Amino acid sequence: MVPGPAPAPTLYDVAREARVSTATVSRVLHRPDQVRPATRQRVLGVIEVLGYVPDAAAQSMARQRKEVVGLLTVGNRSPGTDVEKEGLVFIDEVWRGVDHLLSKIEWSLLISTLNDSDPHSAFQRMLRVSAKVDGLLIIEGMVGSERLGQLAARTPLVLIAGPADEPHADVFAADSHSGTVALVSHLIERHGASRIFSVPGPSRAPDAAARRTALERTIARYPGVQLTGTFHGWFGSADGQRAGRDILGLPRAHWPDAIICGNDQMAIGAIRELLAAGVRVPADIAVVGFDDVYAGALLSPALTTVRQQVGLLAERACARLLDRIADPTLPRHVELLPTELVIRKSCGC
Repeated sequence: MVPGPAPAPTLYDVAREARVSTATVSRVLHRPDQVRPATRQRVLGVIEVLGYVPDAAAQSMARQRKEVVGLLTVGNRSPGTDVEKEGLVFIDEVWRGVDHLLSKIEWSLLISTLNDSDPHSAFQRMLRVSAKVDGLLIIEGMVGSERLGQLAARTPLVLIAGPADEPHADVFAADSHSGTVALVSHLIERHGASRIFSVPGPSRAPDAAARRTALERTIARYPGVQLTGTFHGWFGSADGQRAGRDILGLPRAHWPDAIICGNDQMAIGAIRELLAAGVRVPADIAVVGFDDVYAGALLSPALTTVRQQVGLLAERACARLLDRIADPTLPRHVELLPTELVIRKSCGC
């Protein structure tokens, strides 16, 4: 029997032989100036030895790839908030980061919004989406670890803003703990805040839980500083407004010195509510957030917050997913990207 033709080498073959990611191979082909010379030469050498021809259709057929990545995200948790009217929020920036990377290798992105209040339904939806893509990027957890394990057994997946201790998936998240510690310490040490009101995000969101824990532990380190109240929000600006109304309903003597919100959306809502009632921000009450969305810099007063590099976070998570699609045996990887305290006027500076 005459043997059939050997399958054409693919982008994945080059990446494996050169010991780099598929994204690096793509950069060598399309943006070589962005790759270190030694790495570029190694990749080009492998391309020459394998006889690789960068043809997207041939790659897909050779590996039976769909060339599609799925992005699963939580729907609008706060019924009083219209996310589409609030500018660039966290999910928008994740999408931009992922799409930026996938466009370099001419892959497509399938976005699906899930309801995290019904984990069973969310998991069934995940299974259906997984059949249409080569791998999944999942924002936060949404379903329990056991179900994530079942999903990972059939589909490469990476969590964005997921819990660092998730054993069944690679995880990429911002260092929420360090960012929150810096923010709380600044309010206490620089501005003398001793009465703090917390507006954390949803309890099921891993990043919200990390920020809430860091806030409570940091406050406990300062004698005389107390957490005077908590309003459990859902990451929407309407939640910040409701928290503001709760505070305004208290006797003025019981108002906090500062409101620390789990994200910028809620901080923006709180500032709007306070200003509408004639409360001076930050002279009467300081307000701070987390994320550094663009809208926060446009406020008056501009929002003090913690910047996380959402676009970079998304790109690194997507690059890891492409690596895992090419080699499902890769060891589990967890990466926390650094955060940065961004001081503006809403804290009193």
